Amino acid sequence: MNIKLQKSSILNSKSSVIITGSKSESNRLLLLKALYPQINIDNLSNSDDSVLMQKALSSDDEIIDIHHAGTAMRFLTAYFSVQKDREVTLTGSSRMKERPIGILVEALKELGADIQYLENDGFPPLKIKGKKLTNSKVALTANVSSQYISALLLIASKLENGLELTLDGKVTSVPYIKMTLQLLNEIGIETKFTNNIIKVKPKKSEIKPQTLTVESDWSSASYFYSIVALSEIGTKIILSSYKKDSLQGDAVLTEIYRQFGVTSTFENNTITLQKSSIVNRQSSINLDLSNAPDIAQTIAVTAFGLGLECYLTGLHTLKIKETDRLVALKTELEKLGAEVKITNESLHLSKSDFIKSDVSIDTYNDHRMAMAFAPLGLKTNLKINDAEVVSKSYPKFWEDLSTIGFKIK
Repeated sequence: MNIKLQKSSILNSKSSVIITGSKSESNRLLLLKALYPQINIDNLSNSDDSVLMQKALSSDDEIIDIHHAGTAMRFLTAYFSVQKDREVTLTGSSRMKERPIGILVEALKELGADIQYLENDGFPPLKIKGKKLTNSKVALTANVSSQYISALLLIASKLENGLELTLDGKVTSVPYIKMTLQLLNEIGIETKFTNNIIKVKPKKSEIKPQTLTVESDWSSASYFYSIVALSEIGTKIILSSYKKDSLQGDAVLTEIYRQFGVTSTFENNTITLQKSSIVNRQSSINLDLSNAPDIAQTIAVTAFGLGLECYLTGLHTLKIKETDRLVALKTELEKLGAEVKITNESLHLSKSDFIKSDVSIDTYNDHRMAMAFAPLGLKTNLKINDAEVVSKSYPKFWEDLSTIGFKIK
């Protein structure tokens, strides 16, 4: 399915959008619920990734296919490693078979796990024979994907002797690690994060029955921040349900988008985004996104739409996402007339005065490519190819954009 966005403006001066639960929180809690069935979850994400996660955790099949869901691949690798007397083959799409998982697999093997690579060493598919893991100490390079780290932490309380995880070097994506630890604490599992060592105690007793409510997804909110930033002064969008003291790293949006003239006001579990000021075209956006790489595409497109220079660093994990997001960003922005330079961990966008019209944006099986570029429909006519890819994290995205005034065909 391809979608055409006709140049438009937000018709409703004060629109409201309800966004479902965070994919990041949902997938962590789904795994914890599989380990501790006493847990109930409210406001679960309706994303493809979370649906796949639920399906995989409840399946008795010998082959589990998680398609493009990278989080599920990492979390389930750890989960099935501790499922005694269970043997599964964990596989995914052709792109998933190109995404490295060796760092996590080797760490699990050090803990005693029985995992084999079925095709290429270091990559899915995997054959996993679940067993009791008695080793408790392992070390990882600190700048790897936080999902490897979280995968280990989520199963840690089920290890015979808990886990002591040493992170070597500078830790990236710290908010995602802290999110995992906070969720463990909320269900009654003891953790400690001191310097570069994380300790999780084994849970010998039962978890108390409890219901946890998932906060709405901040990554999904980023597209509305971009929309407001590209709109006229006074434009407002109300999003729910959000907390000021969020566990999600992408909540840094409230600070970042001040540079784009957008203010954020919290009230009664909602957040009101308002375009409050015009951005100085002579200013430059300089950000280290090592703790929030998932919003890099949105920020780069916002800067381009406003004609601003933009320099983003801390993007090394974008190379191994659904696509190589740095190369994809450069390719698609240049179609629109941008001048972009990239390295393995940074992107530099030069100041631009012109946006080409009627350009087709390719999405590379990457939901964030489709949604990050959509706000440019406020500036120019645009076509988004394979637009249904948004279902991976935000199935109602196009419907919600239509509701707030976008002209979509």
